[in-house]
Amino acid sequence: MKTTVRDICDALETWAPQGLAYSWDRIGLSVGDPEARVDRVLVCLSVMPAAFAAARKARAQMIVSHHPLIWEPLKTLRADEPHARLCLDIARAGIACFAMHTNLDVVADGVSRALGEAIGLHDMRPLMPVAHAAMVKLVTFVPESHLAAVRDAVSAAGAGVIGNYTHCSFSTEGVGTFLPGDAANPFSGKKGKINEEAERRFETLVPKPRLGRVLAALFAAHPYEEVAYDIVTLENTDPSVGLGVLGTLERAQPLDIFAEHVRNALKLEHLRVVGPGKRLVRRVAAIGGSGGGQVSEIPDDVDALVTGDVGYHDALAARERGLSVIDAGHAGSERPILGKIKRFLAGRFSGMRVSVHGEKDCFRWLGEKGK
Repeated sequence: MKTTVRDICDALETWAPQGLAYSWDRIGLSVGDPEARVDRVLVCLSVMPAAFAAARKARAQMIVSHHPLIWEPLKTLRADEPHARLCLDIARAGIACFAMHTNLDVVADGVSRALGEAIGLHDMRPLMPVAHAAMVKLVTFVPESHLAAVRDAVSAAGAGVIGNYTHCSFSTEGVGTFLPGDAANPFSGKKGKINEEAERRFETLVPKPRLGRVLAALFAAHPYEEVAYDIVTLENTDPSVGLGVLGTLERAQPLDIFAEHVRNALKLEHLRVVGPGKRLVRRVAAIGGSGGGQVSEIPDDVDALVTGDVGYHDALAARERGLSVIDAGHAGSERPILGKIKRFLAGRFSGMRVSVHGEKDCFRWLGEKGK
């Protein structure tokens, strides 16, 4: 059975649902035929000419990137405009492009966790909650004979997760009534009369971005022709979702020693450091990509922030409040996610050939490094 672009998109969205992306983002499939066959995928951070060349060399039919290929709407498709020409070349080559951006930034096993793992953080948890990671309660009514099947189906689709527990739900006994119409085909009961059926009221928590998949699973597993259900809006947000991670090092170490460890772990030619080199570091926040603007939101008990794109005024603010900062660069702090994407696709699709294009930092260092 062939694997299609749509199959890969659907699988990736079970990991990082589109509903977790910020409203201004440009995620998803930007180029390509959803029904096209795929057996080779290239994974990269940004879809630039070098990544396109790598995809052609690998004979990949699809590129999965972190940064979207198309950000601002294209006003023209002129071959003499570099980015439009790249989009034209990708389309002519029949290569699909799919991006997971801010949804992969905030999901539990996403960009920042990959960074944290790479630099040796332990006991990681989300750093800052995400307001749009809302929770809802799904309530439905199901005969006892199908309760387990419905529970298992919606749980497999992402419902019923509380911390380290899955399949979390509540049910209670009750009686449902219904009068089937002439065109109805009821699972039980008789047409032309009001029927009473012993049922279970079943309820479970659902991350709102996963609600579509959970409802599809409910409808597939439920025996009734018409499924009665309620969606209850909650104030809760998904505690597993957040921007960045907070973790600890195995033991405290001077900032300069830790910074050198980060440089080696991320295979960087250079990085920038804010703070005294002998200051001890144990509690560490990590935000993959552009996290410099979050300096003011880092908790006071954090010793150091590892991120990218730290601006001058961000650095001044961090120094003023005694927060050490390690700027590993935008690409450098995001690059660890590429291996996770590769492993995810290889694990989901047997025989899929997945290659990684690890783009280099845009900046070169002139002068004596580290001085």
